[in-house]
Amino acid sequence: MNATITTKPTELELPPRQPLSGRTCLVTGASRGIGRGIARELGRHGATVIVNYRSSEGDAHAVADSITDSDADGTGHPVQADVTDRADVEAMSDAVHDEFGPIDVLVNNAGITADCTFANMTAEDWHRVFDVSLHGTFNCTKAFYDDLETVDHGRIINISSVIGKQGNVGQANYAAAKSGLFGFTRSLALELAGTGTTANCIAPGFTRTEMVEAIPDKIQDGLREDIPLERFAAVDEIASLARYLATEQSGYITGEVIDVNGGIDL
Repeated sequence: MNATITTKPTELELPPRQPLSGRTCLVTGASRGIGRGIARELGRHGATVIVNYRSSEGDAHAVADSITDSDADGTGHPVQADVTDRADVEAMSDAVHDEFGPIDVLVNNAGITADCTFANMTAEDWHRVFDVSLHGTFNCTKAFYDDLETVDHGRIINISSVIGKQGNVGQANYAAAKSGLFGFTRSLALELAGTGTTANCIAPGFTRTEMVEAIPDKIQDGLREDIPLERFAAVDEIASLARYLATEQSGYITGEVIDVNGGIDL
């Protein structure tokens, strides 16, 4: 006698088509480069995106418009604030809360360089880079911390750099500021672990942005020789990781520094 076994098909819960619908995301330094790419990627997946900028008003409005005018459900909203200025950040926080309520995702992306060898580096060079990359991250996280601690599936995503891990000639200030984000991220992850909010850090390698494109071709060629994949990252490759970390599906990842560097051996 042949037995027939009937099994009920497993019902798979598919992720929503727009995994960030209903989520409000703030991206600092979002008018260009990696920040612009992240803002657009979040918008493409349904988020309400606050496009922070300091002085590039036209660029920020273009990013916001590109999000709102796309076929996705996301919307973009430019908001000016200098992340190094606590009063400016608090004013941005008030404006965002008045218009959108609490945020769900904070992407601390704003950063600058002021490159020169340490022998020639001034205190102003040092502090300018720290003020944006590290102190600016503190200011924005502090301003929105209550939101991120209490919302469902809150997300903090800090954008660091491969330079924070390996250092670089002429970038002692940048390397120190970006490496500071590693300890900051880990500490926040531990403090927020009981709330369901996560904190992670992305450390991109050399990425095709305006900053890298401005490097002389000969130097670019030398940089590529040290990358096993023999190319620079595309902005979308960084942005797609940030988008995943912003979703509910990334909820078991926290306190991590995730390298996206083409295989550079650190």
